[in-house]
Amino acid sequence: MPSTTVTVGSAIGLHARPAALIAEAVAEAGVDVTLAVEDQEPVDAGSALMIMTLGATKGTEVIVESDDQATLDKIAGLVASDLDA
Repeated sequence: MPSTTVTVGSAIGLHARPAALIAEAVAEAGVDVTLAVEDQEPVDAGSALMIMTLGATKGTEVIVESDDQATLDKIAGLVASDLDA
């Protein structure tokens, strides 16, 4: 599955608000997307709760995977953005 690694841009990491926005975008895309941090199993990016279990703080590198390149790029962009702004 194609993947890219991005750095979390949200000021306090992938907490409730950013996780919800990412999960919503995945649901709208209708394709499978996973997120992972080093040494952890990937989680379903369509679930805000699962995203929050990553414990990803600002500056954490997150691996985004999806078979759909456009969706992969969109979700990677969201992870890298400051969704708290």
